[in-house]
Amino acid sequence: MMQQYLRIKAQHPDMLLFYRMGDFYELFHEDAARAAKLLDITLTQRGASNGQPIKMAGVPYHAAEQYLARLVRLGESVAICEQIGDPATSKGPVERKVVRIVTPGTVTDSALLEEKRDNLLLALHQRSGKVGLAWMNLASGQFFVCETSAGDLPAELERLQPSEILHTENASLQASIHTAFKTLPDWHFELETARRALCQQFATLDLAGFGCDDFTVGLEAAGALLGYAKLTQGQAISHIRSMQVYSADRYVRMDAATRRNLEITQTLRGEPAPTLLSLLDTCATNMGSRLLHHWLHHPLRDRATLRARLDAVEQLNDLHNKAHDHLKPCVDVERITARIALRSARPRDLSGLRDTLLTLPQLHAALAACDSSLIRTLADALHLPVRPEHVEGSSRSDGEPENIQASTGSARTEGNELVAILQRSLRAEPSSVLREGGVIADGFDAELDELRGIQTNCGDFLLALEARERARSGIATLKVEYNRVHGFYIEVTHAQSANVPDDYRRRQTLKNAERYITPELKTFEDKALSANERALAREKFLYEQLLDQLAPFIPQLQRIAAAIAELDVLATFAERAATLNFSAPQFSDNAQISIIQGRHPVVEAQVDRFTPNDTTLNDARRTLLITGPNMGGKSTYMRQVAIIALLAHVGCFVPAQQAVLGEIDQIFTRIGASDDLASGRSTFMVEMTEAANILHN
Repeated sequence: MMQQYLRIKAQHPDMLLFYRMGDFYELFHEDAARAAKLLDITLTQRGASNGQPIKMAGVPYHAAEQYLARLVRLGESVAICEQIGDPATSKGPVERKVVRIVTPGTVTDSALLEEKRDNLLLALHQRSGKVGLAWMNLASGQFFVCETSAGDLPAELERLQPSEILHTENASLQASIHTAFKTLPDWHFELETARRALCQQFATLDLAGFGCDDFTVGLEAAGALLGYAKLTQGQAISHIRSMQVYSADRYVRMDAATRRNLEITQTLRGEPAPTLLSLLDTCATNMGSRLLHHWLHHPLRDRATLRARLDAVEQLNDLHNKAHDHLKPCVDVERITARIALRSARPRDLSGLRDTLLTLPQLHAALAACDSSLIRTLADALHLPVRPEHVEGSSRSDGEPENIQASTGSARTEGNELVAILQRSLRAEPSSVLREGGVIADGFDAELDELRGIQTNCGDFLLALEARERARSGIATLKVEYNRVHGFYIEVTHAQSANVPDDYRRRQTLKNAERYITPELKTFEDKALSANERALAREKFLYEQLLDQLAPFIPQLQRIAAAIAELDVLATFAERAATLNFSAPQFSDNAQISIIQGRHPVVEAQVDRFTPNDTTLNDARRTLLITGPNMGGKSTYMRQVAIIALLAHVGCFVPAQQAVLGEIDQIFTRIGASDDLASGRSTFMVEMTEAANILHN
């Protein structure tokens, strides 16, 4: 057995190996010592290998997720090694193999993911001053690529905040973010190999349709990223259907210092609140919260899109409560869709998906009064065609999620084949895990119904047998019972044991009674016990078939998830505008920033009384010199102008009586600094570097 373990461990030397043995995942040698320290579990020793005691530690199979979640949060990667052979027929150790690799950037299980934050896996490749970046959200199916300069790399990493970064062995990284790093051999980043792998994934002849055919280091990073994702999942990742080119020119740029100083999603102390995100996030769904996080870090410059969002927010002014009431019961369609593609969806994922799809017609009806073109498009995207549609790889070439187009089918959700499949195949409230049974609906499969019938009728048979045996033997106290250790038996007290019939065979002797088995009871026992095993096997087979049937609907489910998320964010903007007294910003073609009675929304929520301020900048007044005592509000005033500009460029109302903004392509904010000892820079040097960055750009 240890030879098998060591052979498998040699294939995954840089990660912990969870080695399945019965009801436990065992760890050995240095893995055991490391896991015991990280997880605070018992470290034991047993036997010896090469004259050294074998260190051991283990976690229960049924509770493995909570331990995996802790390891992933600590930046660890874990290879899951399962028994794939049959212990009854195996000669020697049962055959085992690694079926899945869990890393910080590739987790998809709900128990391992932060509900309101995207989990990104990023690969980067540097050459000749150019950096290729590719990042993937395996839990949603989004895949992006870009090429940038080495000087912009810190800002990009601060914007994306990936959970895991892949890089070559000789890469020189000076990242200030806390994340897991994974080194890959240089050959993983080979250009032609990357092209072939990407074309195969998207079923295209070339990559011209994605707008990245002339990329080099970007495609090399994308190829390495795709290969690593496939390796960790141990299977195809069919929900990754397209690759989008991220174009920085579409967004209002912010460097790493600006993102930190504005405390958009994290305070300067690294805490999640109070921040702009924590103030705005009253979303009804986790999908909406994640999209809001994305929008705040990706303010748009396209005014047509912004005006469409602002118009939708205004239209939802009186409907946001109703919209949120319909959205609150929705499950995380985005991540469940990914788990369907990866064949790891659990029964309650599918039942929750079914129930969510059944509520969508009510949400569509609630939005019928809106005449905003954006809301109409989103509402129409909640419909599914009667049949699954075939979708080729997308050719979008920007960094936004794919556009949501109304389905060509006219059928409402309740008439859809997908909903019918889920209603017909699943119980109303299935078990949480497949191994417990009770997932497939009664009446769906005749063979499963028959096997369940044997188990259901077991009690009736035992009562009838007990009555017959009492009459046959004349023993009024005779009992027919069952336990998991000894199976079915007939129990007779010692005082009556002389009266048992001749065909009784002793099974167990107790202090006050004897337990027997008869040929009839033995035949029933074999049938009943095997029926349970066969029913579980049949349910597993039917469930696998169900996942196969759902796979063609993945594109439509991704579209529905995107529509729900965007509707949720727009309704949240409407609710926040009404609650916090925000107003609609206006855009101008002139070079100006004109703000009347502007406020810092986060600070305002923390104090009893906030004093609003005006701001006027134009061609004749390009700079403001702000003076005042410490704690007088200088930094707050600077930040509030930047935040008003940021909110306007995500399509949200702003904390001001009136705000008119000209063309804005970058936001810079530098509010003080501290020593950067890791890079050998003093406070003064950090301040001068950040100020120089603003002036140069």
